[in-house]
Amino acid sequence: MHSYESMFTTGLPGLDSALKGVLAGDNIVWQVDSIEEYQALTAPFVQAGIASGRTVIYFRFASHPPLLQPDKAVTMVELDPNAGFETFIALIHQTIERAGRGALYVFDCLSELAADWYSDQMLGNFFVLTCPYLFDLETVAYFALFRNYHSSRALQPIFETTQLFLDVYRYQDKRYIYPLKVHLRYSPTMNMLHEWKGDEFLPVTASAIISSILTSVNWSGLDTNARPGFWERTFSEGEEMQAAVDAGRCPAEKEDEMFQRLCRMMMSRDPGILKLVSRYMKLKDVLEIRRRMIGSGLVGGKTLGMLLARRILQNHSSRFTMLLEAHDSFYIGSDIFFTFLVRNGAWWVREKQRNPQTFLEGSELARQRILTGQFPDYLVKQFEQMLNYFGQAPIIVRSSSLLEDNFGNSFAGKYESVFCPNQGPRERRLEDFLSAVRTIYASSMSERALRYREQKGLLEQDEQMALLVMRVSGSVHGRYFYPHAAGVGFSYNPYVWNENIDPKAGVMRLVFGLGTRAVDRSDDDYTRVVALNAPDRRPEVNFEEVRQYAQRRVDYLDLDANRLVSGHFLDVIAASHDVPVRLFASTDNGANWGLENATRPTWVLTFDKLLSTTAFVEDIREMLRALHQAYDYPVDVEFTLNFLDNQDYRIHIVQCRPLPVKGMDTTAPIPLDAPEDRRIVSASGAVIGHSRHVRIDRIIYVTPDLYGNLTLQERHEVARLIGQLNQTVSRQGAENILLIGPGRWGTSCASLGIPVSFSDINHIAVVCEIVTMRENLVPDVSLGTHFLNELIEMDMLYLALFPQKGDNSLNQDFFNNMPNRLMDYVPKEERWTDIVKVIMASDIDGASDGIFLSADSLKQKVICYKAS
Repeated sequence: MHSYESMFTTGLPGLDSALKGVLAGDNIVWQVDSIEEYQALTAPFVQAGIASGRTVIYFRFASHPPLLQPDKAVTMVELDPNAGFETFIALIHQTIERAGRGALYVFDCLSELAADWYSDQMLGNFFVLTCPYLFDLETVAYFALFRNYHSSRALQPIFETTQLFLDVYRYQDKRYIYPLKVHLRYSPTMNMLHEWKGDEFLPVTASAIISSILTSVNWSGLDTNARPGFWERTFSEGEEMQAAVDAGRCPAEKEDEMFQRLCRMMMSRDPGILKLVSRYMKLKDVLEIRRRMIGSGLVGGKTLGMLLARRILQNHSSRFTMLLEAHDSFYIGSDIFFTFLVRNGAWWVREKQRNPQTFLEGSELARQRILTGQFPDYLVKQFEQMLNYFGQAPIIVRSSSLLEDNFGNSFAGKYESVFCPNQGPRERRLEDFLSAVRTIYASSMSERALRYREQKGLLEQDEQMALLVMRVSGSVHGRYFYPHAAGVGFSYNPYVWNENIDPKAGVMRLVFGLGTRAVDRSDDDYTRVVALNAPDRRPEVNFEEVRQYAQRRVDYLDLDANRLVSGHFLDVIAASHDVPVRLFASTDNGANWGLENATRPTWVLTFDKLLSTTAFVEDIREMLRALHQAYDYPVDVEFTLNFLDNQDYRIHIVQCRPLPVKGMDTTAPIPLDAPEDRRIVSASGAVIGHSRHVRIDRIIYVTPDLYGNLTLQERHEVARLIGQLNQTVSRQGAENILLIGPGRWGTSCASLGIPVSFSDINHIAVVCEIVTMRENLVPDVSLGTHFLNELIEMDMLYLALFPQKGDNSLNQDFFNNMPNRLMDYVPKEERWTDIVKVIMASDIDGASDGIFLSADSLKQKVICYKAS
């Protein structure tokens, strides 16, 4: 047994004796009815600590009066809980680490943190993460909680984790201490009520006195599970206020005060987004969202974008109220994510992710722990109730993180979304759902997501993962489940291939079936791009090209196989007898699609009748215009389309986010008249991005014919080499790089181009695809896909070069004769010097002003030339 006199002390010898001493590593939690009771205990503890020469640190973060007065012997660390859970806990852990072993700590009353974070659950998470850290450093720390203020989900983890948990009572002007838990110590009277009398703490042994005290004080009761925490109490108050509003008994300012409070708890903390929410939503809307929510915390960016878009459109037009497909989604709060990480030992990696030097360390191990993690029983029961509601209807679990889909941060394609066809026995459907949740949680620690956060300077911001669980929009067609059409729409069109197209009218990328082919770049197929002011104008020049570049494959849910699959459109439509196929496809009996059954009618997915004989284009255009106007910013929308008959249809807005388009109002003329002998590249036909005239400092060029002879493995090695070169680009924007290569950049199929990830090219200014990998492969204008969203977000210019067309040219002599500076940047990669060339503008003779690139997106023309 330790000699407690030589160790630590509460500063109250009688209490030390009653507790059999204070041990190194003890975390001591006091449950009180008032701050004065806690202060009476902290004062002697701190005085004794100062007298013994120990480091004393006071964490000040609450609104109650300070526990300690300023004293040079006490280090006060002031914290702002509103900065977010991750920031708050990181600062505390950094302080503890600097102080080292044997320090003493006093924390303000923790109960206020539940109010600041709007969640009891996060209070429990805070303690579970902090208490072991203090224990390992052999410190002693004081904490306080208000009695009957918290639910069991906060108290239980605190009680289980701490070493000492004591109730403090006041009865007839006397104070009593009631130790409920004292770890590793025992005496016959330790867990009895003790009267604090001078320097002594005397066990109360008379039953009449004990019962009088405990029946007169605010006892917590047996059923702590039924006790509402801060979150539940606040929303109960909101429900009561809404009832008063409905009865005409509540002033408008009181209603607004409650509305703003609940919005900060559940909707967003971003001032710009909250302004939109205040304009288009009311208290009853927020309460309705809460009724379909599992857990506590925020609903996240994707959920809020979808809900806001629906409310904006419903307020805009009664037609849209009728036209929008009803939704019955559920929302899994962001607090559950942190709780899951803490319970499954994956939290420790979060603090490393805040540091740009260590943000990838441990992420793979943390991902594995997440993928095998377990959920608390109470949460699994709620998941089961949600699945009972959906029955066997297909659902999709979508990421909806705090930073996702906000102004300037789309996170497009960074986090997972998982389809659950939701077929089979109840137990299997539950396990499939839990696996989907784990997959999305794990994607928060993927390298591409972390690199995106690092690139955007978001590593130090709180990033919690909420989830949106939606019924999949569509219908059953035999074993197939899919919507008639789906797509993405931009309220501003960055791809204007004809002078009659108005960029401010917007653009749409349309597919038959599930929208996965509209948002993910499909290397095996094409999609329909529609300019909303001129839907009949296509980039293709004749029907032969239309047929060649039409969508052939359809994504759908196979209900028999219980998974997402891809199949040929003609096979899918042959089994879908109730689909109004003529709205989406045109007949072409002369086409040879390579199918076994060549006698049946051959359909080509043109979408011509949909665009010309229904109001669909006008509806989408007006929706985008209304959303753009509400956001006062371009928007990017994902939608589905389902017909009830040949004219009556429903549109489901499944996502809406700000689209960071720059240079929308560029009107200055762009010089495109450089002499032929000074041109390096001339391109016409596919230009995405705003018009610009920029100096080029460096060109990275992948030689098409040599690259075409590489093995698939070697092509992946070239992609990694491009990533290395990308890291050498100045991040301050002082250097503009033109990247030129054969086939598609960012392809998942190395036979079709260069399989870089976006993080391999994210510092590049201009990306050029040379159409030379296959004769029949044209650049699919991947408008609306995650890849193109990232180009637009980074203000990169995309262009395609068609060497066989007369107004396109590539100056091969220039690339063959210029010095290759590859080895200056990657000295160990000598074997690639013939295939990858790095050309510096400063090496060009006779071009004193260097290299310039001029791009006119309206005319769809680009030239890169040596300046005279």
